[in-house]
Amino acid sequence: MSSANQPVQGMSDIAAPEVRLWQRIEQRARAVLDRYGFEELRTPVVEFESVFTRSIGETTDVVQKEMYVFEKGGRRLALRPEGTAGVMRHAAGMGAQETDGARWYYIGPMFRSERPQAGRRRQFHQCGVECLEPPSPLVDAEILALQVDLLRAWGLGDCEVRLNTRGAGDDHVRVAEGLRAALAPHENGLCEDCRRRISENVLRVLDCKNEACQALVANVPPMSDFMGEAARAHLAQVAAHLDALGVAYRIDPLLVRGLDYYEHTVWEIASTALGAQNAVAGGGRYRMELGGRELVGVGFAIGLERVVGVLQALGRDQELAGSPPPRGWLVGLGEAARQQNLALMQSLRASHIACQMAYGGSMKSQMRAANKAGAAWVIIRGDDELAQGVAALKDMHSGAQETVPLDQLAVRLAAPAASQPRQETASGGRERGPF
Repeated sequence: MSSANQPVQGMSDIAAPEVRLWQRIEQRARAVLDRYGFEELRTPVVEFESVFTRSIGETTDVVQKEMYVFEKGGRRLALRPEGTAGVMRHAAGMGAQETDGARWYYIGPMFRSERPQAGRRRQFHQCGVECLEPPSPLVDAEILALQVDLLRAWGLGDCEVRLNTRGAGDDHVRVAEGLRAALAPHENGLCEDCRRRISENVLRVLDCKNEACQALVANVPPMSDFMGEAARAHLAQVAAHLDALGVAYRIDPLLVRGLDYYEHTVWEIASTALGAQNAVAGGGRYRMELGGRELVGVGFAIGLERVVGVLQALGRDQELAGSPPPRGWLVGLGEAARQQNLALMQSLRASHIACQMAYGGSMKSQMRAANKAGAAWVIIRGDDELAQGVAALKDMHSGAQETVPLDQLAVRLAAPAASQPRQETASGGRERGPF
């Protein structure tokens, strides 16, 4: 097959039947987020590069290695690698009164140029929230509980929450200095990237996936040892609120998250169903400066490809996706019937009846098309039916057929029998009665 017919490596089409799973995931997300008072915000896929370098951090792997950057009209632009920076850029353009207490969510594609692997794509999709309520351990606990609630709504309630703190802004310098001092005697045992990270961004050493680096980092003092009492107290209060909410978690002193704007509470949620690359979602409290404004919030992002992967691994994907709506299928015997079926089909759709028709072919081929589409009913009209103002209505589940006046057709199609599941035959096809 020609490469011209294939998506770019690391990107993929999402078609039926899997796309129905994606639709249900998005529908349930919007229902849950609405209960928590969040409004959808849709930001551009393309932003100025500086939106991300100033917020994510110039020394992060996302900016240095993974971001798609290009020039147009003398300006450096980037495909968004994550959602928070764009939302905060939007907030920075508003007044403080407009953003105070703002609750936004987004659902859409993000882009990172990294090696494609299971659960990790160059175009991937995130569902995320940003909450600009005044900083409080109560808010942090509520947003983490929201994320757990959302995962449960999708059927992923058995995931593990890992929790930690990045400390307040004043703690960051002390944490970096303490970690550099602790790692210095072991620098020769670190990978090349981590030796560079010690001076550029030492926190990145803590989440390196190299086994030798992980073994050395396991003996490094936790970041909280280098923080002030206020940071440790904030984490303790978040943990106490989660206990009160019945949200299970474990403290992970090595958890840092990958972006520089985080402070105080950070967390990740993992699923054992995904194997080694098991992170499904993460979030935390952050502080960033954009457009001359300092913005403080808490939020999270969930990788939807990861969610789909877990649902498939657990065998819950078909249950959530469901089936396409039952369809009526119009069969016309002769040109006059096919022409009038077009108007009838539109009339049925106006009554909220999903239906289709084949525009040509014999009755046998039209019935075959109805069967392939999974139609619950077939509406058959020829010259006699046109003259009498009726339709022959065939139930594809039972094979029973009846004559129905056109003015009663929509009511008959909306009856419960129209929603009965189609039966599978031994050969895997759908059962149908004689023509």
